[in-house]
Amino acid sequence: MAANGQKTAKYIFVTGGVTSSLGKGIIGSSLAKLLQSRGLSVTIQKFDPYINVDPGTLNPYEHGECYVTDDGAETDLDLGHYERYLNVRTSQANNVTTGRIYYDVIMRERRGDFLGKTVQVVPHITDEIKNRMLLLGETGEYDVVITEIGGCVGDIESLPFLEAVRQLKFELGVNDALVIHLTLIPYLSSAGELKTKPTQHSVRMLQESGIQPDILVCRTEHPLPAEMRKKIALFCNVQPASVIEAMDASTIYDVPLLMKKERLDQRVLYMLDIYDDKDVDLDAWQVFVDRLKNPKSTIRIGLVGKYVELHDAYKSITESFIHAGAVNECKVEIEWIHSEHLTPDNAAEKMAALDGVLVAPGFGERGIEGKIAAVQYVRENNIPFFGICLGMQMAVIEYARNVLGWADAHSTEMDSETDHAVIGMMEEQKSITNKGGTMRLGAYACKLQPLTLAHKIYGKSNISERHRHRYEFNNQFRKDFEKAGMVLSGINPENDLVEVIELPKHPYFIGVQYHPELKSTVMAPHPLFVHFVKAALNNANQKREVAQLLVPETNELVAEQ
Repeated sequence: MAANGQKTAKYIFVTGGVTSSLGKGIIGSSLAKLLQSRGLSVTIQKFDPYINVDPGTLNPYEHGECYVTDDGAETDLDLGHYERYLNVRTSQANNVTTGRIYYDVIMRERRGDFLGKTVQVVPHITDEIKNRMLLLGETGEYDVVITEIGGCVGDIESLPFLEAVRQLKFELGVNDALVIHLTLIPYLSSAGELKTKPTQHSVRMLQESGIQPDILVCRTEHPLPAEMRKKIALFCNVQPASVIEAMDASTIYDVPLLMKKERLDQRVLYMLDIYDDKDVDLDAWQVFVDRLKNPKSTIRIGLVGKYVELHDAYKSITESFIHAGAVNECKVEIEWIHSEHLTPDNAAEKMAALDGVLVAPGFGERGIEGKIAAVQYVRENNIPFFGICLGMQMAVIEYARNVLGWADAHSTEMDSETDHAVIGMMEEQKSITNKGGTMRLGAYACKLQPLTLAHKIYGKSNISERHRHRYEFNNQFRKDFEKAGMVLSGINPENDLVEVIELPKHPYFIGVQYHPELKSTVMAPHPLFVHFVKAALNNANQKREVAQLLVPETNELVAEQ
């Protein structure tokens, strides 16, 4: 403990080499989960080497999903993994980019904070990085702060971050900081062996930055023999017990269990001189994994979007389906449907066999008519529907066109001249010109109307959900929709914004302006996803029952022929 009674945090830095996408975020999250299950207070942060201030202006094809925190930070999708594993909320402080670091240093230089000194990468940029790395640990809330360094060792962009880690490791001392290096042990099928050279070269490159890793986590397709572990330890200057095998897993949720088996948490505790006499408690996690791997049934849900070629663009949605599927003891198979290729003419061909349909969030005009066609088909054919953000807005437009009879109904995002702008830009957004960090972002309150589907799902009247949008339901047309049978079941109490819509005469039809997928975790699956999957499962079971009833008649006809 510190002199003021606050916790003195220990720091773990996770770096990666050889190739990107090795899974630093998953390893960091898994370690955090193991330490958390021992009773320690843990947080994770991500330092990304790109110049963008945040991912908010990045195309999903470039960077995948933009994850939004309660405090309105637009962050890297790895923060979603952190929250899903730990069931704790992250914030602006948990994701820092090179752009943010340079922006803050330049603003300080403009104010004259450096008193005329020449501003340099070392020490000014590296000092700012170090301050950000220590920020969460200085709150006194955490026993351990895990910092993931984005990119690969050897990337030019990562050098200032690695220099900051080198300095901090020296300044904090042996028992207060350690470096975990994630690397690859490839298997060459032609030679029939695992190869350690890529790992050796990766470690050597890290050492050239002045950093000696304390623990090596080795991604591999095959088990690492004891002799190979000793060889890696010898050539990389670590102890054999610090060479951790990270076998490819069938699901990312297996990784905490695999790291427990490899005693990664025990090794970390030993090297950080943390005394902890509690055993790892992953019983609830194991129940979740067992349900995930042993479903009693399977359902097919269509995900209609325009980024379906890159599944990471919808990462939180797909993970939320995994969580909800486990609760319902069923496997959710996602049918990826590109909205640009969907029309009223082929909607039946693409969606008739589905048990449920989710129309995904997004921006811009591309693929909009396909999303509207999807909503019309599922509404008219009683297929469970779930619309998120833009998906909810498309449900409003479809209802205006095909039920209220306003053929020109649209959003001003796509058609600024329509006489029926049922979706329009929020008033506070109309004067904004900068794109980055200016949308309605973060958690906002919503009041649910009693006796509605939304109220039944949540089991309470007042909720808080995360947003990322500029456009909203146009209250000018509110009475028209309610008169035509649409229920506006969730309203923001401060600005009267419509947050939730539903159709009570439909088996399951609900759209939300916010992003519920951002709050779903392993230990707390989001109720909207849980109930949507349940509705899809009920739909699947009803179709099977009908099919079974028709089988005898079909057999009789065959016998007569």
